[in-house]
Amino acid sequence: MTSGFSAVLLPQLKAADSELPITDDDMSWIASMAALPMALGCLAGGFGMERLGRKRTNLLLCIPFIAGWLLLATAQNVALLLVARFLTGLAVGILGPVGLIYIGETSAPQYRGVLLAAVSLAVSTGILLSHLLGALLHWRLAAALCTLAPLIALILVVVCPESPAWLASHGRPTEAQDSFRWLRGADPEAATELQTLMHKQQQRPGEDCGSQGRLTRASFVKPFILMNIFFVIQQFSGVNAVAFYTVDIFQQTLGSGGVDKYVAMGVLDVARLVMSLVTCVLLRRLGRRPLALVSAAGTGGCLLILAGLLRFGSSAGLRWTPVGLLVGYMCFVSIGLVPLPWVMTGEVFPAAVRGIGSGATSCLGFLVFFAVVKSGPAMFATLGSDGTFAIYGLVAAFGGVYLYFFCPETKNKTLQEIEDAFESKPAVSTKV
Repeated sequence: MTSGFSAVLLPQLKAADSELPITDDDMSWIASMAALPMALGCLAGGFGMERLGRKRTNLLLCIPFIAGWLLLATAQNVALLLVARFLTGLAVGILGPVGLIYIGETSAPQYRGVLLAAVSLAVSTGILLSHLLGALLHWRLAAALCTLAPLIALILVVVCPESPAWLASHGRPTEAQDSFRWLRGADPEAATELQTLMHKQQQRPGEDCGSQGRLTRASFVKPFILMNIFFVIQQFSGVNAVAFYTVDIFQQTLGSGGVDKYVAMGVLDVARLVMSLVTCVLLRRLGRRPLALVSAAGTGGCLLILAGLLRFGSSAGLRWTPVGLLVGYMCFVSIGLVPLPWVMTGEVFPAAVRGIGSGATSCLGFLVFFAVVKSGPAMFATLGSDGTFAIYGLVAAFGGVYLYFFCPETKNKTLQEIEDAFESKPAVSTKV
């Protein structure tokens, strides 16, 4: 909801009857301010979940979430709007690595991909809801209603157990076993995984998870490089620029073509949500690697065709064609480039440095996120819609080539098997 809210907040603030008039510079800062602290939040979340545990860190992040939405609903000037966006962005940043690691550590291998992909489904649902609330209601009331999401999350986290992997790594084996059985039951396959987890932790007594030796091993370095590049590809495919400036993009792209920009935004949101649902199924059936390749190719193709159409096509007869290409773009980007970096961040790092690895990787992802969102208005103003979409499309196309050679397959592998594969192989194999 944090990512999508600016798309409907900014048009209301720019309206002639706005109670808080803003400049173009204010607009870019209000949109990007949520992304600015996300990187800091990732680092805080990465270190916090190692020290405090996954559950307590999840509980603590609800505080800035709730405070940010309440402040946004009551802000009387632009400065308070920026503070509110900063707080909600900080909470999103903390949630990024903590939520992924908790899901990865508590779910069975055959369901892990689906559950991690559900994070993108939740994001798509939040964007749709924030756009819907903002389109139908005044932005203050919409922000107040958004406060319900972290309140519900707070209640749910209270009843969930701590991660068994974290408990085992901190010398609490009995609690780890109780937590594991609460989450996974006592079937033979789960019992075997529990035995492997406990045995592996017994081999690491007293190890410092942040030691230089751990951070220079192949099992950390290989996935760290892989995921950082994957996040750069994800962000520069333009998905968050589209999410943050949806209405403005449709105003520029459609012009006076006769298509209502809010209807077009709704179509795009529904496409994002539907494809997030489809991705949950496809990840279970096809795995990570095929989806990554199809997503990169389709995303790049749709954006480059759209750029060419806007550059060389005639305005007559466009109308729904750009909307169709943007919907196609959203479908392709939503099945791979959007969810997979987050899915795999919860899988590929070794247990001893999982918090640090996921936090640092998510930090870079959000730094690039901020750069893309902050530069979005300037790119559309100077390069035009065609030039901006062309750049995003070329990045996605490059991503397809990179992922073909380096994206591993982690489907149906336990976290320990993935760690062992990165450690033992001379290069990142596509058959991990």
